Amino acid sequence: MFRQNLIWTIAIGCTCCWLEGAMADDVVVRKFSSGSTAASVGIVDASEDVEIAGPQALTSDADGNLFLLDQVNGRILRFNPKQSADEASILKMPPTIQPSDLVVNKSDILVWDGSVRTLKPADQPSTRGLDGDAVQLEEVSTRGVDDRFATSAFAQMGSQPPGSASDLLDQSTRDVIIKKTRQPDRQYISSRGKGSIIADVIPNKGESSVRIEVRTMETNETIASLTLRVPNKLGTVEFLEIDNSDRFYVLGENIPDLGKASTFVARYAPNGKLEGIYELPLQNLPLTRRFVTVSGDGNVYFLRTRADAVDVVGVGFRQLRNSSIVDLRLPRTTNSSVAGKSGANSRSKFDAIAAVRPSNRQQTIETAFAFEGLQWKLTPANYGSDPDTACTGFNRIRRPWYLQGKLNQEVRGVPYCWGCHGSLANFRQRVESGAMAGNVCTRNAPRADVAGVDCSAFVSAAWGLSIHYTTAAIPAIAKPLENPWDLKPGDALNKPGSHVMLFLRFTPDRKAEVMESSTGGCNGRVCRNVYPLASLLERGYVPVRFRALAEDNTTVSASVYQRPDSPSNSPAGGSKRPIHQKR
Repeated sequence: MFRQNLIWTIAIGCTCCWLEGAMADDVVVRKFSSGSTAASVGIVDASEDVEIAGPQALTSDADGNLFLLDQVNGRILRFNPKQSADEASILKMPPTIQPSDLVVNKSDILVWDGSVRTLKPADQPSTRGLDGDAVQLEEVSTRGVDDRFATSAFAQMGSQPPGSASDLLDQSTRDVIIKKTRQPDRQYISSRGKGSIIADVIPNKGESSVRIEVRTMETNETIASLTLRVPNKLGTVEFLEIDNSDRFYVLGENIPDLGKASTFVARYAPNGKLEGIYELPLQNLPLTRRFVTVSGDGNVYFLRTRADAVDVVGVGFRQLRNSSIVDLRLPRTTNSSVAGKSGANSRSKFDAIAAVRPSNRQQTIETAFAFEGLQWKLTPANYGSDPDTACTGFNRIRRPWYLQGKLNQEVRGVPYCWGCHGSLANFRQRVESGAMAGNVCTRNAPRADVAGVDCSAFVSAAWGLSIHYTTAAIPAIAKPLENPWDLKPGDALNKPGSHVMLFLRFTPDRKAEVMESSTGGCNGRVCRNVYPLASLLERGYVPVRFRALAEDNTTVSASVYQRPDSPSNSPAGGSKRPIHQKR
């Protein structure tokens, strides 16, 4: 399938000897343009402080078909990557489900929207419209955490319940959690080649190596003992698949204290020997949840989103000869235009002097959880009229998804609101006064009649600022951390001009748990999420530390801090940016 025509020199082994390995080209096996037809997918191009919104997940079934989660259009596309001329099949999702992740296990179509849901074709004829013949899906069950295989499959890419809030809110407990090294991790996989298996990821000495013990569920037979080692520090380690030829596939991350992070899939022979790697081209791409999948015949596919199209890429295999360590020395050649409008260089530099005063991490974490856990009643005035205002492009409306159908009910969390900012007290005051709640029409102009916070407004509020600092302005008040492993609760991962997340902690398996205000990953509210760390770093997210945190000893003015008993000093609805922020 791939052409092997490049020779790369790589460092391998403990003695750093140099050997040669064959590098295969990546190949685009399917391209979907932006739209709502059978040959296209929903892509909402980036705006200021908003990343591109497009398909979030790519997965495969036992027959070699690929499934693409086209959540903007409310559907799933199924296609054979080796038959590019064939039209994709369209599976329409129920209107009550807005997932951010997708896994296909045998005949089950599983989606994640905060919990695991199982879909199947409904007992009704296919419909035909602008998007061709469509099969309607219906929900048949909602799986809980007791389904180990489903929850483990989604946790591969961070679709999992966050950790204990009480641990983070307690200062002494939080310190203990942050100082922990990698913990042993048990994963449950429904593999193509060996059926149901258990993979135990066991840390070795140091932070650069793990051992993966693989055994069958049925006989408890150990079928492999794999070693994964990188030159620096291991981030996420996830056992992905056993193919039809009994080869093993493991997702790994190499995250140095300084320098470039990398994400790869390591392939092992049936005898457990490391054969080579598939390096995933994540650089400068918008954030997606399930960006890689392995087919039964051993092909590795990658989901690449651009401003006007989505590529499904067959990832080239790089052979490693007599190697014991994965070392990605030579960077890929990347196309700087791929980042589209969400790239870090697409915004003008913010050069104002920030006026801030010492704060502390405890206040930051408590404020963040207050935004995420706020319980409030959604009144008719907050809900708005039905049908709600349509957004520019695709079948989207102004109202955040998590509020749909919740009229006169108690809801949780402050809604995402494009262009809005202010304190928690300001949000309470505005919704109690009858303002509409939330606005996810990020391609339209911000509105003054809606309450909530966008991503950078939420982080500004968590840091105690009464002035809204956009993602492009955050570098003026936050210093970059050279070592991503130095992240502490209350720091942030910022992609200037695109999106920002408040960092909470590293999970026991070394993913990043964050709090964010998001249209997609949070279904239009402030929520907690978990992401593989390298996938954020490679996509352009920069670890940063607010300069006014107490331990930084920064002397600044109190004028930009929130007064908890007063509304924001910005115009109602927060539709305007601070006038001193230069574009």
